Amino acid sequence: MRAHEAGALHGELGNRGPAWLRTPDDVNALVPQLWPRGVSRDAAGALTVAGLGIEEIRGEYGTPAYVLDEDDLRARAREFRAAFAGHDVYYAGKAFLCRAVVRAIAEEGLFLDVCTGGELATALSAGMPPERIGFHGNNKSPAELERAVDARVGRIIVDSFDEIDRLTALARDKQIRQPVLVRVTVGVEAHTHEFIATAHEDQKFGFSVGGGAAFKAVCKILDDDVLDLRGLHSHIGSQIFDASGFEVAARRVLALQAQIRDARGIELPEIDLGGGFGIAYTTQDDPAAPADLAERMIKIVDDECAARDLATPKLSVEPGRAIVGPAMFTLYEVGTVKDVDGLRTYVSVDGGMSDNIRTALYDASYSATVAGRASTADPILARVVGKHCESGDIVVKDEFLPADVQPGDLLAVPGTGAYCRSMASNYNHVPRPPVIAVRDGQARVIVRRETEADLLALDVG
Repeated sequence: MRAHEAGALHGELGNRGPAWLRTPDDVNALVPQLWPRGVSRDAAGALTVAGLGIEEIRGEYGTPAYVLDEDDLRARAREFRAAFAGHDVYYAGKAFLCRAVVRAIAEEGLFLDVCTGGELATALSAGMPPERIGFHGNNKSPAELERAVDARVGRIIVDSFDEIDRLTALARDKQIRQPVLVRVTVGVEAHTHEFIATAHEDQKFGFSVGGGAAFKAVCKILDDDVLDLRGLHSHIGSQIFDASGFEVAARRVLALQAQIRDARGIELPEIDLGGGFGIAYTTQDDPAAPADLAERMIKIVDDECAARDLATPKLSVEPGRAIVGPAMFTLYEVGTVKDVDGLRTYVSVDGGMSDNIRTALYDASYSATVAGRASTADPILARVVGKHCESGDIVVKDEFLPADVQPGDLLAVPGTGAYCRSMASNYNHVPRPPVIAVRDGQARVIVRRETEADLLALDVG
């Protein structure tokens, strides 16, 4: 078979679907772990969100739109804070960041990690206390570093020898002892897509533990004696369900901690094991509860420290997707329904890869449901696609929808809180959707819809 530039998605013909996808007994049923906790169906079968009907959202705000259950977001933040009581929980802002989310995260007692100047600007403009901000990134510019130092951010996670030199010179010039963590790579490859596995050796992040660069970076910071070295940071990937990867990473980070103690006579007071905790996008996913994650991660740190006669450092973790991902869904309107020679039914919606690139980029799987009504029709296997000029513009590769799905229907795709709006684009000059937060039956815009005027305002030619 000749390869197609759209990749494997283009070549998966047929109406069988993946092995894990089962024909539903009730095509209207909602799988609880996929949806925000405030979502249900009313007597007519239409979705409601925190007591607000889906048709009211469409009527007021249009489609496509990201819809956030704010109480669900806050509840998930509280669950992580409670599970890791006595330790620090940083919300990973790259999952989705806006000022309303920053304020919610701050009010729920979490810290925040950012990885660009834009994310830092958003955090500061929303009033996040700078001492509760961690600043990531493999190529922070001198201007970004200066802004972070001037703002007195709580932690800068250094990622290269060049950055150590830049930050040391900056801190020396400003006579500031900036707290830092050293990001290390521990050779643990998380069971995830290659592009989002970040702890194997051949990648752009951090200093290698196995190759000795991490120890050298620690020694350089200690020898210069300008920066305040607080500890070590490790992140092994994203969408991870098996905690064993974190256990191996913790052992290797704490082995480096013991090496530093033995060679330099100090024990660093902090360890950050990153995030990447998985969520349920489909029925094949079975994520762990925050309490279970915390129990295993804290235990391995305690056990390894006891075995190496180390004082137990304060632990930090960085959930992003696990907090915001399940708390949001995307609402679309169906535009066309097309049966292609009995091979597949294509359901086209008014968004696509510009509001969710993950299916095309990571081969990610999603679920969907007809949101505006109940149906008594039999389920059919369908593919939900977008409106963009790309064969690979796929939102949901395979899903059972009612056979009477038709133009004008509302379609909702759950699990889109993380890496959808934050990775959205204007491909084909399509304006990005708004984010609508719903709480106690009331909706408000927290990120407004882009307009064609917004697009043209940037075009100065």
